[in-house]
Amino acid sequence: MRTKRTHDFKSITRRYIENNIREFCIVILLFFIGIILSIIFINSTNDNQIEQINNFIGDFVNTIKQNPDAINTLQLLGISLKENFILILILWFMGLTVIGVPVVYAIVVFRGFCLGYSISSMIVTFGTLKGALVAISALLLQNIIIIPSILALSVSCIRLYKSIMKDKRRENIKSEIFRHTFLSVFILILVAIASLIEVYISNNILISIIGNLN
Repeated sequence: MRTKRTHDFKSITRRYIENNIREFCIVILLFFIGIILSIIFINSTNDNQIEQINNFIGDFVNTIKQNPDAINTLQLLGISLKENFILILILWFMGLTVIGVPVVYAIVVFRGFCLGYSISSMIVTFGTLKGALVAISALLLQNIIIIPSILALSVSCIRLYKSIMKDKRRENIKSEIFRHTFLSVFILILVAIASLIEVYISNNILISIIGNLN
């Protein structure tokens, strides 16, 4: 039974990607543009700004080394859940409006920028190898879920917008809104799981790695 459900989920996912391949290419391209912009931004920062980044990350690392229990996991979980939920709710709402697509594009670029900036900052502070290790431990696991979820919901926003613009039949639009809302709820569950992973798994891995940094 579980195998059948897994197969059905894979089939639905594959069809969704195949039917919206153009939209997926657009949002993936925008996401990588955000990453590239963050790298350009880091490379163009002056020495004072680089020093501020180093000091900020350095203070965080020293705090963790001196007191690994300094991080309040419940508070961190609350912040992570709140930020992710707000993001998904904004994407859901933008999909319901005819002017929301540019905002969706901006969100995708911004998420790419944030990810690229975080990784670049760690590499600038710790060097290439150590920085990459810290970035992977801090960001990889939860973003395996969060990034595809954001991209999939962004595609759903674009698809709903096209349906509203091209098909004026109320029943079809209602069906698309229901599909978009159902996907949004499903992704809310996924990002909640990602927040748990971030706080209780990635966070512990990061603390362990920071404790062994020279």
